[in-house]
Amino acid sequence: MQQLRNEILTRPRAAARTEVQSEAHRPPRDGHPTHSRQERHTSVQHDTATPEADDFAALLDPPDQPSRDPRILLNAVRPHISDLTYNVLESPGSVDIDLYEREVRLLLRDTVPVRSLAERILDNAIMYVMTSLERPDLHLGVGKTVDIGVHQLILDTPVYFALCRLYNEGRYKHHAPLIRRRGDGTVLRTADAIRANGFTPDEKLWASDGANCSPCDDKSPDSH
Repeated sequence: MQQLRNEILTRPRAAARTEVQSEAHRPPRDGHPTHSRQERHTSVQHDTATPEADDFAALLDPPDQPSRDPRILLNAVRPHISDLTYNVLESPGSVDIDLYEREVRLLLRDTVPVRSLAERILDNAIMYVMTSLERPDLHLGVGKTVDIGVHQLILDTPVYFALCRLYNEGRYKHHAPLIRRRGDGTVLRTADAIRANGFTPDEKLWASDGANCSPCDDKSPDSH
């Protein structure tokens, strides 16, 4: 052992460098690659370059949020329905479908001839009702087309009661129509408010009634 130590201490430096270099090319042992001390040291180094200012700005930007899904919001009401549950959940045509599908089928039965349009109207009606619940400080109003879906939600009273129970802290949100329609741009401002509330309103539906607001009044507390 002493003799091996003396040989190492007295070995020329050039020879030592040669052995380190050859170690880097040594074939794998038992199928595992062998790394030199130099390679192992290099592998733990970190990039210390300073990011550009634009990179920091990108990190600070909030991530894009997906639009809120009206169907999910309406279906979440189901466990809170406590009135006329047979009619809503168990009657013929209501079994094995969600609440969203129920409202679409009721629209198709009574007022809207095409399914794709019924879904668009219902989506925007849910967006409107949710925004009216969450932003009572805003003066909102729908056009005649989207109002078809709003009336459908309100007419299905067990569902609407449960919706208010879940999303309005149990308080009933009244529907108080005025006799005369308004033409003051409320419809387009309402679409902007819905968009700011995390939804993606149907531009065509809102623009079609942009100058002709439904005769609804949300100036009174707990009313839309």
